[in-house]
Amino acid sequence: MLGAINVVGGILVIGSYVQGLKAHPALRDGLWGHVPLRIRPFYGVSGLLAAAGYLAFTYFVMFSLEPDEAEIANTFSFKLFLIIYALILFPSALWMPLTFAMLENPSRGLWREIRITLAVVGLASLGMLAALLGLNTREPAFIYWLAVAGTVAFCIQTALLDALVWPAFFPVKR
Repeated sequence: MLGAINVVGGILVIGSYVQGLKAHPALRDGLWGHVPLRIRPFYGVSGLLAAAGYLAFTYFVMFSLEPDEAEIANTFSFKLFLIIYALILFPSALWMPLTFAMLENPSRGLWREIRITLAVVGLASLGMLAALLGLNTREPAFIYWLAVAGTVAFCIQTALLDALVWPAFFPVKR
């Protein structure tokens, strides 16, 4: 099931980016809003680290954990990971279409939807970090700690840059 969520969700996320960029070439720069040029390279580096981090924690969750044995904080089962992945991937596929819609026809409702989408992804990313830290097993240790570090990088991108910094620089009449 986790593989299916990643495949379907990944296709939706990448597909939304490809479709959005192809359908709106004149609006591509508008996706940045007013994010200063001096901090945009940080987004590039952070994005690469977040992508590598996603691969690291996904590798650990998919190949190092036994779904029937994994327990999180003595309360939750492996199924929590399914929920977290769904809350990361499916809303992520909405960001670009919503943002292009906002650029074309701004509204408070669209802005609220974008903010909710980014908040859900950011909170789910933090949930992934909490789930990993609350696991009853941390073996193999090197891969576990690599997954934790990768999740931190992913959280910096999603919970900090995407959910907090980017909206502060997006030109919205509030």
